[in-house]
Amino acid sequence: MKSYGKYGRIRWLVALLAAGSLSLTVYAEENTFVQGTTVNGLGISGMTVEEASAHIGNFYSKEYKLTIKERNNMTETIQGKDIGFTIGLPEDSLAEILEKENAAGRAFGPDAGNSYRIQLQNTFDSEALESRIQGLTCISGSSIVITEDAHVSEYEEGKPFTIVPEVKGNHVDPEKVAQAVRDAVAAGDREVDLEAAGCYYPIKVTAGDENLKNLCDTMNRCREMEITYTFGENQEVVEASTICSWLTGTADGEIQLDREKVAAYVAELAGRHDTAGTVRSFRAADGRETSVSGAYGWKIDQAAELEALIAAVRTGQSQSREPQYASAAALHGELEWGQTYVEVDLTNQHVYMVKDGAIVWDAPCVTGNESKGHNTPAGIYTLAYKQRDRVLRGAKRADGSYEYESPVSYWMPFNGGIGLHDANWRGSFGGTIYKTNGSHGCVNLPPQKTAALYELVYQGIPVICYH
Repeated sequence: MKSYGKYGRIRWLVALLAAGSLSLTVYAEENTFVQGTTVNGLGISGMTVEEASAHIGNFYSKEYKLTIKERNNMTETIQGKDIGFTIGLPEDSLAEILEKENAAGRAFGPDAGNSYRIQLQNTFDSEALESRIQGLTCISGSSIVITEDAHVSEYEEGKPFTIVPEVKGNHVDPEKVAQAVRDAVAAGDREVDLEAAGCYYPIKVTAGDENLKNLCDTMNRCREMEITYTFGENQEVVEASTICSWLTGTADGEIQLDREKVAAYVAELAGRHDTAGTVRSFRAADGRETSVSGAYGWKIDQAAELEALIAAVRTGQSQSREPQYASAAALHGELEWGQTYVEVDLTNQHVYMVKDGAIVWDAPCVTGNESKGHNTPAGIYTLAYKQRDRVLRGAKRADGSYEYESPVSYWMPFNGGIGLHDANWRGSFGGTIYKTNGSHGCVNLPPQKTAALYELVYQGIPVICYH
């Protein structure tokens, strides 16, 4: 064994201690960031990965605040602490920086380039954020001014329509604001500009819009227009004051009307002029007065007339018009079936053809069997069509046969399956035959007389059945 002197042993121990101390120092330095290291502008010199991670997270979490820029130099803020905002670093991102510094010899100084940028990962309480969003003054505050397009003023009796200028308010689209704020927080942004994000409702029509000016002119013409309805020789006028009371303003370059008010007027018009389904007085061929009713007559198509009347008002021009009808009669007035029609006297069992006010054909008949409940219904009808050589059939039985089958030469239906036709199986007509030996509801006619009637009638001719 080598022998050392007193001073030699001392130098040997010092060398061993020095070597150990150096090893511990190097080990300690390799686990901390070199002098001047920054991440996203925050200094982390001399810190371990764990210490640097906590330092960065705490800084952003404590300091985070989103500023919301609004119109009229107004701002609102959402504090990170109020929404549980925290910052997380991508896994191993700091360890990779430390490894890079160690591999580069742990150089530091102005030229070392120890400043780094890391995309931080944000987390926050979504429910808390939504609560803060809904509480923003720009969404639920009391000082919100609604943005309005320029529009035509409402109707005031005795005053012309004018253009009301547009209003540039601070009225936001709540969902757009919410999404802009969500996106900003998720990205860790410190500011969001609602104007730049398109969150405010825009003005679409200004007071200088030419279409709006033309519309205002048209509405002022409405103050002087009238719509005259004609009902034969009678008329009914919709006055300007009534028309203007329907106007509610403008939208999309068009006059807007209160549809309920216009519909109510059309309903009243129909109530005054519809005759279909009402009881009317009829003078029979023998001179007696009787009452008849039925679907025949005038009936305004209220849905169609509503649209037509609105369209007429929007022109701003006075005009005369007839209503659109769902059903029509030959004439307006008391004798709306006109001077040409077929009448069936159910009491006296006789049929008449009246042409231009004169009886040109008549014959006895047999109507529905009263004892079996097959009465021919009274009423005003129209001839649906006429047809030669038809087989009339009753209800179909289970075996495929029919209750009856009756070939006829002339078929003239006017009330569903009820019609006028020849009946060659009968030897007599008229009288009281119908009471016990009548038809299933049709009007049976003598064969030798039916051909002439068939030539006189036409589709749509009124057929009036009465007692």
